[in-house]
Amino acid sequence: MFHQVLNPAGNLALTWLVALVPVVVLLVLLAVFRVSAWLSTLIGSIITLLLAVWVWQMPFGDGVRAYLYGSATGIWAVDWITVWGVILFNTLVVTGVFEKFRRWLVAQGTADVRVQTMLFAWAFGALLEGLVGFGYPWAFVAPILISLGIPDLDAIRVAAIANNAPVSYGALGAPIIGLAAVTGLPLLQLSGSVGHVVALLAILPPWILIYLVSGKKGFRDGWPLAIVGSLGYIAGQYPVAVYLGPYLPDVSGAIVCFAALLILLKFWRPKTVLGYGGVPVTQADQERFGSAERLPQRDVFMAWLPFFVLLVIVVLWTGPWSVLPKYVPFKLSIEAASSIAEGKKVAAAFTWGPFSGGTAIMASWIVVALLLRLNGTQFAEVIKKTWHQMWGACLVGIFIFGLAFVFNFSGMAGSLAFGFSKLGAWFIVVAPILGWIGVALSGSNTSTNAMFGAFQAAVGRLLGFPPLLLPTLNSVGAEVGKPVAPQTASVGVSTSRFVRNEGAVIRHNMAWTLILLAYLILIGVLFYLFFPRIMAPD
Repeated sequence: MFHQVLNPAGNLALTWLVALVPVVVLLVLLAVFRVSAWLSTLIGSIITLLLAVWVWQMPFGDGVRAYLYGSATGIWAVDWITVWGVILFNTLVVTGVFEKFRRWLVAQGTADVRVQTMLFAWAFGALLEGLVGFGYPWAFVAPILISLGIPDLDAIRVAAIANNAPVSYGALGAPIIGLAAVTGLPLLQLSGSVGHVVALLAILPPWILIYLVSGKKGFRDGWPLAIVGSLGYIAGQYPVAVYLGPYLPDVSGAIVCFAALLILLKFWRPKTVLGYGGVPVTQADQERFGSAERLPQRDVFMAWLPFFVLLVIVVLWTGPWSVLPKYVPFKLSIEAASSIAEGKKVAAAFTWGPFSGGTAIMASWIVVALLLRLNGTQFAEVIKKTWHQMWGACLVGIFIFGLAFVFNFSGMAGSLAFGFSKLGAWFIVVAPILGWIGVALSGSNTSTNAMFGAFQAAVGRLLGFPPLLLPTLNSVGAEVGKPVAPQTASVGVSTSRFVRNEGAVIRHNMAWTLILLAYLILIGVLFYLFFPRIMAPD
Protein backbone atom coordinates (compact mmCIF):
# COMPACT_ATOMS: atom_id res chain seq x y z
CA MET A 1 0.00 0.00 0.00
CA PHE A 2 1.18 3.51 -0.86
CA HIS A 3 2.05 5.59 2.24
CA GLN A 4 1.45 9.30 1.75
CA VAL A 5 4.33 11.66 2.52
CA LEU A 6 3.50 14.74 4.59
CA ASN A 7 6.54 16.91 3.87
CA PRO A 8 8.25 15.64 0.70
CA ALA A 9 10.25 18.85 0.11
CA GLY A 10 11.80 18.70 3.60
CA ASN A 11 10.56 22.21 4.30
CA LEU A 12 6.93 22.72 5.29
CA ALA A 13 6.61 26.13 3.64
CA LEU A 14 8.10 24.84 0.38
CA THR A 15 5.88 21.74 0.45
CA TRP A 16 2.86 23.98 1.03
CA LEU A 17 3.78 26.15 -1.96
CA VAL A 18 4.30 23.15 -4.24
CA ALA A 19 0.95 21.69 -3.14
CA LEU A 20 -0.66 24.96 -4.22
CA VAL A 21 0.77 24.72 -7.75
CA PRO A 22 -2.18 22.78 -9.29
CA VAL A 23 -4.64 25.22 -7.75
CA VAL A 24 -2.72 28.29 -8.90
CA VAL A 25 -2.15 26.91 -12.42
CA LEU A 26 -5.83 26.09 -12.80
CA LEU A 27 -7.02 29.47 -11.59
CA VAL A 28 -4.44 31.42 -13.64
CA LEU A 29 -5.45 29.55 -16.81
CA LEU A 30 -9.11 30.32 -16.15
CA ALA A 31 -8.95 33.88 -14.84
CA VAL A 32 -5.83 35.39 -16.44
CA PHE A 33 -5.42 33.63 -19.78
CA ARG A 34 -9.17 32.88 -20.14
CA VAL A 35 -8.47 29.34 -21.33
CA SER A 36 -11.69 27.34 -21.67
CA ALA A 37 -12.65 25.45 -18.53
CA TRP A 38 -12.36 21.94 -20.00
CA LEU A 39 -8.86 22.58 -21.37
CA SER A 40 -7.76 24.28 -18.13
CA THR A 41 -8.86 21.33 -16.03
CA LEU A 42 -7.19 18.88 -18.43
CA ILE A 43 -3.87 20.76 -18.18
CA GLY A 44 -4.31 21.02 -14.41
CA SER A 45 -4.92 17.28 -14.24
CA ILE A 46 -1.67 16.49 -16.04
CA ILE A 47 0.34 18.84 -13.81
CA THR A 48 -1.25 17.39 -10.68
CA LEU A 49 -0.45 13.82 -11.71
CA LEU A 50 3.16 14.70 -12.55
CA LEU A 51 3.71 16.49 -9.22
CA ALA A 52 2.04 13.65 -7.32
CA VAL A 53 4.41 11.09 -8.89
CA TRP A 54 7.57 13.21 -8.85
CA VAL A 55 7.31 15.07 -5.52
CA TRP A 56 4.92 13.01 -3.39
CA GLN A 57 6.30 9.69 -4.72
CA MET A 58 2.89 8.29 -5.58
CA PRO A 59 3.14 5.14 -7.74
CA PHE A 60 2.17 6.05 -11.29
CA GLY A 61 -0.18 3.08 -11.69
CA ASP A 62 -2.02 3.93 -8.47
CA GLY A 63 -2.29 7.54 -9.61
CA VAL A 64 -3.82 6.56 -12.95
CA ARG A 65 -6.36 4.35 -11.18
CA ALA A 66 -7.24 7.18 -8.79
CA TYR A 67 -7.65 9.54 -11.74
CA LEU A 68 -9.89 7.10 -13.63
CA TYR A 69 -12.05 6.48 -10.56
CA GLY A 70 -12.38 10.23 -10.09
CA SER A 71 -13.30 10.79 -13.73
CA ALA A 72 -15.90 8.03 -13.56
CA THR A 73 -17.33 9.67 -10.44
CA GLY A 74 -17.52 12.99 -12.30
CA ILE A 75 -19.49 11.32 -15.08
CA TRP A 76 -21.92 9.43 -12.89
CA ALA A 77 -22.27 11.70 -9.85
CA VAL A 78 -22.37 15.04 -11.69
CA ASP A 79 -22.64 14.83 -15.49
CA TRP A 80 -25.41 12.23 -15.40
CA ILE A 81 -27.49 14.61 -13.26
CA THR A 82 -26.76 17.91 -14.96
CA VAL A 83 -27.26 16.59 -18.50
CA TRP A 84 -30.73 15.25 -17.72
CA GLY A 85 -31.59 18.46 -15.90
CA VAL A 86 -30.66 20.51 -18.98
CA ILE A 87 -32.50 18.07 -21.28
CA LEU A 88 -35.61 18.55 -19.13
CA PHE A 89 -35.24 22.34 -19.25
CA ASN A 90 -34.66 22.38 -23.01
CA THR A 91 -37.73 20.20 -23.47
CA LEU A 92 -39.79 22.86 -21.70
CA VAL A 93 -38.26 25.55 -23.93
CA VAL A 94 -38.70 23.69 -27.23
CA THR A 95 -42.32 22.69 -26.52
CA GLY A 96 -43.23 26.26 -25.52
CA VAL A 97 -44.12 25.35 -21.94
CA PHE A 98 -41.35 27.51 -20.49
CA GLU A 99 -42.58 30.55 -22.43
CA LYS A 100 -46.10 29.97 -21.09
CA PHE A 101 -44.73 29.78 -17.58
CA ARG A 102 -42.84 33.06 -18.09
CA ARG A 103 -45.95 34.79 -19.47
CA TRP A 104 -48.03 33.54 -16.55
CA LEU A 105 -45.44 34.84 -14.13
CA VAL A 106 -45.39 38.30 -15.75
CA ALA A 107 -49.18 38.42 -15.54
CA GLN A 108 -49.07 37.74 -11.78
CA GLY A 109 -46.80 40.68 -11.09
CA THR A 110 -47.83 44.27 -10.53
CA ALA A 111 -46.25 47.44 -11.85
CA ASP A 112 -44.29 47.72 -8.60
CA VAL A 113 -40.59 47.03 -9.20
CA ARG A 114 -40.22 45.41 -5.76
CA VAL A 115 -42.91 42.83 -6.51
CA GLN A 116 -41.38 42.16 -9.91
CA THR A 117 -37.94 41.68 -8.35
CA MET A 118 -39.20 39.20 -5.77
CA LEU A 119 -41.13 37.17 -8.33
CA PHE A 120 -38.73 37.21 -11.25
CA ALA A 121 -35.23 37.58 -9.77
CA TRP A 122 -35.65 35.84 -6.43
CA ALA A 123 -38.24 33.07 -6.91
CA PHE A 124 -37.98 32.47 -10.67
CA GLY A 125 -34.18 32.72 -10.52
CA ALA A 126 -34.09 30.05 -7.80
CA LEU A 127 -36.23 27.76 -9.93
CA LEU A 128 -33.90 28.16 -12.92
CA GLU A 129 -30.83 27.62 -10.74
CA GLY A 130 -32.34 24.46 -9.30
CA LEU A 131 -32.93 23.03 -12.76
CA VAL A 132 -29.88 24.07 -14.79
CA GLY A 133 -27.52 26.50 -13.00
CA PHE A 134 -24.40 27.46 -15.04
CA GLY A 135 -25.35 31.16 -15.15
CA TYR A 136 -28.65 30.58 -16.96
CA PRO A 137 -30.72 32.35 -14.26
CA TRP A 138 -28.90 35.57 -15.14
CA ALA A 139 -29.43 35.03 -18.85
CA PHE A 140 -33.19 34.45 -18.50
CA VAL A 141 -34.04 36.79 -15.62
CA ALA A 142 -32.05 39.88 -16.65
CA PRO A 143 -33.95 40.42 -19.96
CA ILE A 144 -37.26 40.23 -18.08
CA LEU A 145 -36.08 42.89 -15.62
CA ILE A 146 -34.71 45.04 -18.45
CA SER A 147 -38.07 44.85 -20.26
CA LEU A 148 -39.71 46.11 -17.05
CA GLY A 149 -37.58 49.27 -17.03
CA ILE A 150 -34.48 48.38 -14.99
CA PRO A 151 -31.23 49.55 -16.69
CA ASP A 152 -29.17 46.71 -18.20
CA LEU A 153 -26.24 46.72 -15.78
CA ASP A 154 -28.47 47.06 -12.72
CA ALA A 155 -30.78 44.30 -13.97
CA ILE A 156 -27.84 41.92 -14.33
CA ARG A 157 -26.68 42.81 -10.81
CA VAL A 158 -30.13 42.14 -9.38
CA ALA A 159 -30.30 38.78 -11.16
CA ALA A 160 -26.80 37.89 -9.91
CA ILE A 161 -27.37 38.84 -6.25
CA ALA A 162 -30.71 37.01 -6.26
CA ASN A 163 -28.88 33.96 -7.55
CA ASN A 164 -26.64 33.75 -4.44
CA ALA A 165 -28.60 31.58 -2.03
CA PRO A 166 -29.73 28.86 -4.50
CA VAL A 167 -26.31 28.05 -6.01
CA SER A 168 -25.24 25.27 -3.62
CA TYR A 169 -28.28 23.24 -4.72
CA GLY A 170 -28.06 24.33 -8.35
CA ALA A 171 -28.32 21.92 -11.27
CA LEU A 172 -30.36 19.50 -9.16
CA GLY A 173 -27.83 19.34 -6.33
CA ALA A 174 -24.68 18.69 -8.36
CA PRO A 175 -22.34 20.78 -6.13
CA ILE A 176 -23.36 18.92 -2.94
CA ILE A 177 -23.20 15.55 -4.65
CA GLY A 178 -19.70 16.37 -5.90
CA LEU A 179 -18.67 17.54 -2.42
CA ALA A 180 -19.88 14.29 -0.88
CA ALA A 181 -17.96 12.32 -3.52
CA VAL A 182 -14.57 13.92 -2.73
CA THR A 183 -14.96 14.11 1.07
CA GLY A 184 -16.66 10.78 1.75
CA LEU A 185 -19.15 12.56 4.02
CA PRO A 186 -22.76 11.26 4.05
CA LEU A 187 -24.75 12.95 1.30
CA LEU A 188 -27.93 13.55 3.31
CA GLN A 189 -26.09 14.97 6.32
CA LEU A 190 -23.96 17.19 4.07
CA SER A 191 -27.09 18.43 2.30
CA GLY A 192 -28.62 19.20 5.71
CA SER A 193 -25.59 21.10 6.99
CA VAL A 194 -25.53 23.26 3.86
CA GLY A 195 -29.28 23.71 4.26
CA HIS A 196 -28.84 25.16 7.74
CA VAL A 197 -26.29 27.71 6.55
CA VAL A 198 -28.21 28.62 3.38
CA ALA A 199 -31.38 29.13 5.43
CA LEU A 200 -29.64 31.89 7.39
CA LEU A 201 -27.88 33.29 4.32
CA ALA A 202 -31.18 33.54 2.43
CA ILE A 203 -32.58 36.02 4.95
CA LEU A 204 -30.41 38.89 3.67
CA PRO A 205 -30.57 38.98 -0.18
CA PRO A 206 -34.27 39.98 -0.52
CA TRP A 207 -33.59 43.09 1.56
CA ILE A 208 -30.60 43.93 -0.63
CA LEU A 209 -32.67 43.40 -3.77
CA ILE A 210 -35.42 45.77 -2.61
CA TYR A 211 -32.79 48.39 -1.80
CA LEU A 212 -31.09 47.95 -5.19
CA VAL A 213 -34.28 48.51 -7.19
CA SER A 214 -36.09 51.11 -5.07
CA GLY A 215 -33.62 52.68 -2.64
CA LYS A 216 -34.53 53.69 0.90
CA LYS A 217 -38.05 54.58 -0.21
CA GLY A 218 -38.67 50.95 -1.02
CA PHE A 219 -38.31 49.85 2.58
CA ARG A 220 -41.08 52.09 3.92
CA ASP A 221 -43.98 49.96 2.74
CA GLY A 222 -42.18 47.18 0.86
CA TRP A 223 -40.63 45.32 3.80
CA PRO A 224 -43.33 42.57 3.86
CA LEU A 225 -42.09 41.44 0.43
CA ALA A 226 -38.58 40.88 1.78
CA ILE A 227 -39.86 38.95 4.80
CA VAL A 228 -42.27 36.74 2.84
CA GLY A 229 -39.79 36.27 -0.02
CA SER A 230 -36.97 35.06 2.24
CA LEU A 231 -39.12 32.97 4.58
CA GLY A 232 -41.06 31.47 1.67
CA TYR A 233 -37.87 30.25 0.01
CA ILE A 234 -36.48 28.96 3.31
CA ALA A 235 -39.73 27.13 4.13
CA GLY A 236 -39.48 25.20 0.87
CA GLN A 237 -35.71 24.78 0.80
CA TYR A 238 -34.81 23.89 4.38
CA PRO A 239 -36.91 20.76 5.10
CA VAL A 240 -36.15 19.27 1.69
CA ALA A 241 -32.40 19.86 2.11
CA VAL A 242 -32.33 18.39 5.62
CA TYR A 243 -34.69 15.44 5.26
CA LEU A 244 -34.72 14.51 1.56
CA GLY A 245 -31.33 15.45 0.13
CA PRO A 246 -29.73 17.90 -2.32
CA TYR A 247 -31.72 17.27 -5.51
CA LEU A 248 -34.75 19.53 -5.07
CA PRO A 249 -34.27 22.23 -2.37
CA ASP A 250 -34.13 25.04 -4.95
CA VAL A 251 -37.16 23.78 -6.87
CA SER A 252 -39.25 23.32 -3.74
CA GLY A 253 -37.97 26.59 -2.29
CA ALA A 254 -38.96 28.48 -5.44
CA ILE A 255 -42.43 26.91 -5.59
CA VAL A 256 -43.21 27.67 -1.94
CA CYS A 257 -41.82 31.19 -2.41
CA PHE A 258 -44.11 31.74 -5.42
CA ALA A 259 -47.10 30.55 -3.41
CA ALA A 260 -46.23 32.71 -0.39
CA LEU A 261 -45.72 35.86 -2.48
CA LEU A 262 -48.89 35.36 -4.52
CA ILE A 263 -50.96 34.77 -1.37
CA LEU A 264 -49.46 37.92 0.14
CA LEU A 265 -50.40 39.93 -2.96
CA LYS A 266 -54.01 38.73 -2.67
CA PHE A 267 -54.36 40.44 0.72
CA TRP A 268 -51.71 43.16 0.70
CA ARG A 269 -49.88 45.38 -1.75
CA PRO A 270 -47.53 48.34 -1.26
CA LYS A 271 -49.45 51.58 -0.67
CA THR A 272 -47.31 53.41 -3.21
CA VAL A 273 -46.49 51.65 -6.48
CA LEU A 274 -42.81 52.33 -7.18
CA GLY A 275 -40.78 51.96 -10.33
CA TYR A 276 -37.03 51.57 -10.57
CA GLY A 277 -35.16 53.99 -8.33
CA GLY A 278 -38.15 54.49 -6.04
CA VAL A 279 -39.99 56.72 -8.54
CA PRO A 280 -43.81 56.42 -8.23
CA VAL A 281 -45.47 54.70 -11.18
CA THR A 282 -48.15 56.70 -12.98
CA GLN A 283 -51.74 55.47 -13.04
CA ALA A 284 -51.55 55.01 -16.81
CA ASP A 285 -48.51 52.72 -16.50
CA GLN A 286 -50.22 50.74 -13.75
CA GLU A 287 -53.28 50.19 -15.95
CA ARG A 288 -51.11 49.21 -18.92
CA PHE A 289 -49.28 46.63 -16.82
CA GLY A 290 -52.56 45.33 -15.39
CA SER A 291 -53.86 44.66 -18.90
CA ALA A 292 -51.21 41.98 -19.52
CA GLU A 293 -52.47 38.89 -21.32
CA ARG A 294 -53.88 36.21 -19.01
CA LEU A 295 -53.23 32.59 -19.95
CA PRO A 296 -56.07 30.04 -20.12
CA GLN A 297 -56.27 27.77 -17.07
CA ARG A 298 -55.21 24.74 -19.11
CA ASP A 299 -52.00 26.48 -20.21
CA VAL A 300 -51.26 27.47 -16.61
CA PHE A 301 -51.76 23.86 -15.51
CA MET A 302 -49.46 22.54 -18.25
CA ALA A 303 -46.84 25.17 -17.39
CA TRP A 304 -46.68 23.97 -13.78
CA LEU A 305 -47.12 20.24 -14.45
CA PRO A 306 -43.48 19.39 -15.32
CA PHE A 307 -42.20 20.84 -12.04
CA PHE A 308 -44.66 18.82 -9.99
CA VAL A 309 -43.79 15.66 -11.95
CA LEU A 310 -40.12 16.27 -11.21
CA LEU A 311 -40.82 16.81 -7.51
CA VAL A 312 -42.96 13.73 -7.09
CA ILE A 313 -40.72 11.29 -8.98
CA VAL A 314 -37.41 12.49 -7.53
CA VAL A 315 -38.75 12.59 -3.96
CA LEU A 316 -40.21 9.07 -4.22
CA TRP A 317 -37.08 7.78 -5.99
CA THR A 318 -34.32 9.34 -3.86
CA GLY A 319 -35.93 9.84 -0.43
CA PRO A 320 -34.62 8.01 2.67
CA TRP A 321 -37.40 5.43 2.29
CA SER A 322 -36.29 4.38 -1.21
CA VAL A 323 -34.11 1.32 -1.77
CA LEU A 324 -33.26 2.31 -5.35
CA PRO A 325 -30.20 4.53 -4.64
CA LYS A 326 -28.86 1.91 -2.22
CA TYR A 327 -28.49 -0.73 -4.94
CA VAL A 328 -24.76 -0.79 -5.81
CA PRO A 329 -23.71 -3.66 -8.15
CA PHE A 330 -20.01 -2.90 -7.86
CA LYS A 331 -17.43 -0.56 -6.41
CA LEU A 332 -13.85 0.15 -7.52
CA SER A 333 -11.44 1.41 -4.90
CA ILE A 334 -7.78 1.98 -4.14
CA GLU A 335 -6.37 2.96 -0.74
CA ALA A 336 -3.36 4.77 0.67
CA ALA A 337 -2.13 5.21 4.23
CA SER A 338 -2.92 8.76 5.40
CA SER A 339 -0.07 11.13 6.19
CA ILE A 340 -2.07 13.25 8.65
CA ALA A 341 -4.19 10.66 10.51
CA GLU A 342 -2.15 7.80 11.99
CA GLY A 343 -3.64 4.42 11.19
CA LYS A 344 -6.26 5.88 8.84
CA LYS A 345 -6.60 5.26 5.12
CA VAL A 346 -7.45 7.55 2.22
CA ALA A 347 -9.47 5.96 -0.56
CA ALA A 348 -10.12 6.85 -4.17
CA ALA A 349 -13.31 5.02 -5.06
CA PHE A 350 -15.94 4.87 -7.77
CA THR A 351 -19.31 3.54 -6.70
CA TRP A 352 -21.82 2.75 -9.43
CA GLY A 353 -25.48 2.65 -8.55
CA PRO A 354 -27.68 2.46 -11.67
CA PHE A 355 -30.67 4.00 -9.88
CA SER A 356 -28.93 7.20 -8.81
CA GLY A 357 -30.43 10.68 -8.68
CA GLY A 358 -29.56 11.27 -12.32
CA THR A 359 -31.60 8.23 -13.32
CA ALA A 360 -34.53 9.62 -11.32
CA ILE A 361 -34.31 12.85 -13.31
CA MET A 362 -34.15 10.86 -16.54
CA ALA A 363 -37.35 9.04 -15.50
CA SER A 364 -38.96 12.42 -14.74
CA TRP A 365 -38.00 13.66 -18.20
CA ILE A 366 -39.54 10.58 -19.85
CA VAL A 367 -42.85 11.21 -18.09
CA VAL A 368 -42.76 14.93 -18.91
CA ALA A 369 -41.88 14.23 -22.57
CA LEU A 370 -44.87 11.88 -22.86
CA LEU A 371 -47.24 14.34 -21.18
CA LEU A 372 -46.06 17.18 -23.45
CA ARG A 373 -46.16 14.89 -26.52
CA LEU A 374 -42.60 15.66 -27.55
CA ASN A 375 -42.23 14.72 -31.22
CA GLY A 376 -39.18 13.52 -33.12
CA THR A 377 -38.26 16.93 -34.53
CA GLN A 378 -38.50 18.54 -31.12
CA PHE A 379 -36.48 15.75 -29.53
CA ALA A 380 -33.69 16.27 -32.07
CA GLU A 381 -33.67 19.99 -31.29
CA VAL A 382 -33.51 19.28 -27.53
CA ILE A 383 -30.52 16.97 -27.98
CA LYS A 384 -28.77 19.46 -30.28
CA LYS A 385 -29.26 22.34 -27.83
CA THR A 386 -28.13 20.22 -24.88
CA TRP A 387 -25.00 19.03 -26.68
CA HIS A 388 -24.09 22.61 -27.63
CA GLN A 389 -24.58 23.80 -24.04
CA MET A 390 -23.12 20.88 -22.10
CA TRP A 391 -20.22 19.17 -23.90
CA GLY A 392 -17.64 21.47 -22.31
CA ALA A 393 -19.23 21.25 -18.86
CA CYS A 394 -19.27 17.46 -19.09
CA LEU A 395 -15.55 17.38 -19.88
CA VAL A 396 -14.91 19.67 -16.91
CA GLY A 397 -16.77 17.19 -14.71
CA ILE A 398 -14.52 14.38 -15.93
CA PHE A 399 -11.21 16.25 -15.61
CA ILE A 400 -11.81 18.16 -12.37
CA PHE A 401 -12.86 15.07 -10.43
CA GLY A 402 -9.91 13.12 -11.80
CA LEU A 403 -7.66 15.97 -10.68
CA ALA A 404 -9.32 16.17 -7.26
CA PHE A 405 -9.03 12.43 -6.61
CA VAL A 406 -5.29 12.45 -7.44
CA PHE A 407 -4.79 15.61 -5.36
CA ASN A 408 -6.37 13.88 -2.37
CA PHE A 409 -5.02 10.34 -2.88
CA SER A 410 -1.40 11.40 -3.43
CA GLY A 411 -1.22 13.33 -0.14
CA MET A 412 -1.06 16.79 -1.72
CA ALA A 413 -4.35 17.77 -0.06
CA GLY A 414 -3.03 16.47 3.26
CA SER A 415 0.15 18.51 3.00
CA LEU A 416 -1.81 21.62 2.08
CA ALA A 417 -4.23 21.02 4.96
CA PHE A 418 -1.36 20.55 7.41
CA GLY A 419 0.07 23.93 6.39
CA PHE A 420 -3.25 25.74 6.70
CA SER A 421 -3.97 24.07 10.06
CA LYS A 422 -1.25 26.29 11.56
CA LEU A 423 -3.86 29.08 11.47
CA GLY A 424 -5.72 27.29 14.23
CA ALA A 425 -9.32 28.28 14.98
CA TRP A 426 -8.92 31.36 12.76
CA PHE A 427 -9.30 29.05 9.76
CA ILE A 428 -13.06 29.35 10.31
CA VAL A 429 -12.71 32.79 8.70
CA VAL A 430 -10.55 31.51 5.83
CA ALA A 431 -12.75 28.55 4.83
CA PRO A 432 -15.60 30.50 3.16
CA ILE A 433 -13.09 32.93 1.62
CA LEU A 434 -11.34 30.02 -0.13
CA GLY A 435 -14.69 28.88 -1.53
CA TRP A 436 -15.40 32.45 -2.67
CA ILE A 437 -12.00 32.72 -4.38
CA GLY A 438 -12.37 29.30 -5.99
CA VAL A 439 -15.69 30.02 -7.65
CA ALA A 440 -14.84 33.64 -8.43
CA LEU A 441 -12.00 32.34 -10.59
CA SER A 442 -13.32 28.99 -11.79
CA GLY A 443 -17.00 29.91 -12.22
CA SER A 444 -18.24 26.57 -10.89
CA ASN A 445 -19.44 25.67 -7.40
CA THR A 446 -19.13 21.99 -8.30
CA SER A 447 -15.52 22.39 -9.45
CA THR A 448 -14.64 24.43 -6.37
CA ASN A 449 -16.08 21.73 -4.12
CA ALA A 450 -14.19 19.05 -6.01
CA MET A 451 -10.92 20.98 -5.73
CA PHE A 452 -11.12 22.21 -2.14
CA GLY A 453 -13.64 19.88 -0.49
CA ALA A 454 -11.28 17.12 0.68
CA PHE A 455 -8.68 19.70 1.71
CA GLN A 456 -11.24 21.61 3.82
CA ALA A 457 -12.36 18.35 5.44
CA ALA A 458 -8.70 17.47 6.21
CA VAL A 459 -8.09 20.85 7.87
CA GLY A 460 -11.22 20.28 9.94
CA ARG A 461 -9.95 16.92 11.15
CA LEU A 462 -6.57 18.37 12.11
CA LEU A 463 -8.18 21.22 14.05
CA GLY A 464 -10.94 19.17 15.62
CA PHE A 465 -13.73 21.11 13.91
CA PRO A 466 -17.16 19.51 13.41
CA PRO A 467 -16.69 17.31 10.29
CA LEU A 468 -19.34 18.99 8.14
CA LEU A 469 -18.54 22.61 8.98
CA LEU A 470 -15.60 23.53 6.74
CA PRO A 471 -16.81 21.66 3.61
CA THR A 472 -20.18 23.34 4.10
CA LEU A 473 -18.62 26.80 4.35
CA ASN A 474 -16.56 26.02 1.24
CA SER A 475 -19.72 25.27 -0.73
CA VAL A 476 -21.71 28.25 0.53
CA GLY A 477 -18.68 30.53 0.15
CA ALA A 478 -18.57 29.41 -3.46
CA GLU A 479 -22.20 30.35 -4.02
CA VAL A 480 -21.56 33.84 -2.62
CA GLY A 481 -18.72 34.30 -5.14
CA LYS A 482 -20.87 33.51 -8.17
CA PRO A 483 -21.75 37.15 -9.04
CA VAL A 484 -18.07 37.93 -9.67
CA ALA A 485 -17.18 34.74 -11.56
CA PRO A 486 -16.10 35.58 -15.14
CA GLN A 487 -17.34 32.30 -16.62
CA THR A 488 -20.75 32.67 -14.98
CA ALA A 489 -20.92 36.31 -16.03
CA SER A 490 -20.14 35.40 -19.64
CA VAL A 491 -23.25 33.22 -19.75
CA GLY A 492 -25.29 35.66 -17.71
CA VAL A 493 -24.65 38.61 -20.04
CA SER A 494 -25.25 36.57 -23.21
CA THR A 495 -28.75 38.04 -23.61
CA SER A 496 -27.75 41.64 -22.84
CA ARG A 497 -25.68 44.40 -24.44
CA PHE A 498 -22.78 43.56 -22.09
CA VAL A 499 -21.63 40.56 -24.13
CA ARG A 500 -17.81 40.31 -23.88
CA ASN A 501 -17.85 43.10 -21.26
CA GLU A 502 -18.04 40.92 -18.18
CA GLY A 503 -15.56 43.16 -16.37
CA ALA A 504 -18.14 45.95 -16.02
CA VAL A 505 -20.64 43.49 -14.58
CA ILE A 506 -18.13 42.02 -12.12
CA ARG A 507 -17.10 45.47 -10.86
CA HIS A 508 -20.75 46.41 -10.45
CA ASN A 509 -21.43 43.26 -8.40
CA MET A 510 -18.29 43.22 -6.25
CA ALA A 511 -19.25 45.36 -3.23
CA TRP A 512 -22.50 43.53 -2.47
CA THR A 513 -20.79 40.18 -2.92
CA LEU A 514 -18.21 41.14 -0.28
CA ILE A 515 -21.01 42.18 2.09
CA LEU A 516 -22.64 38.76 1.68
CA LEU A 517 -19.26 37.07 2.20
CA ALA A 518 -18.80 38.95 5.50
CA TYR A 519 -22.30 37.88 6.53
CA LEU A 520 -21.44 34.26 5.71
CA ILE A 521 -18.28 34.42 7.82
CA LEU A 522 -20.41 35.56 10.77
CA ILE A 523 -22.77 32.63 10.15
CA GLY A 524 -19.81 30.22 10.11
CA VAL A 525 -18.49 31.58 13.41
CA LEU A 526 -22.00 31.28 14.88
CA PHE A 527 -22.21 27.58 14.03
CA TYR A 528 -18.65 26.93 15.21
CA LEU A 529 -19.16 28.57 18.60
CA PHE A 530 -22.79 27.84 19.43
CA PHE A 531 -24.19 25.05 17.21
CA PRO A 532 -21.32 22.63 16.46
CA ARG A 533 -23.55 19.55 16.85
CA ILE A 534 -25.53 20.55 13.77
CA MET A 535 -22.30 20.17 11.78
CA ALA A 536 -21.50 16.68 13.08
CA PRO A 537 -22.91 13.69 11.12
CA ASP A 538 -25.10 11.29 13.08
